[in-house]
Amino acid sequence: MIKDKTSIKKLVYDSDMIRVMSMFESITKARLKDFFILDEILYFVIAPGDMGKALGKNKVNVYKLREKLDRKISIIEYNEDIIRFVSNIIYPFRADDIKKENTKIIIYGKDLKNKAKIIGKRASTLRRYEKVVQRYFPEIEEIMVK
Repeated sequence: MIKDKTSIKKLVYDSDMIRVMSMFESITKARLKDFFILDEILYFVIAPGDMGKALGKNKVNVYKLREKLDRKISIIEYNEDIIRFVSNIIYPFRADDIKKENTKIIIYGKDLKNKAKIIGKRASTLRRYEKVVQRYFPEIEEIMVK
């Protein structure tokens, strides 16, 4: 079974992870940029422009992957622009604006409900988003929601 990797800094893939990556690419036909496990969630980071392929018609690929892997999954479209990348991470939740100020990312929420979903219980979702962003943009120290 796939083990939870608490440290996502290293790019080390074991045989189970390679098997999952191969399964993802064969089901979706999307180009996989990265794969990691964080807090029991499987994260697939795909190449820009491949989100349609990754999801499939009516999200059929997402349902297939969840069923085969029996795990929660998150598919994120990579973008070199940190603002677009953060927007892709928090999707389907919306923000009025996202700004980078030095080593912080500030997400301005649309409404209280969206802010609450982005932050999560005891800020767990927000801290998870931070770890994902720091994997590609190590200079970011914190993500805040206002």
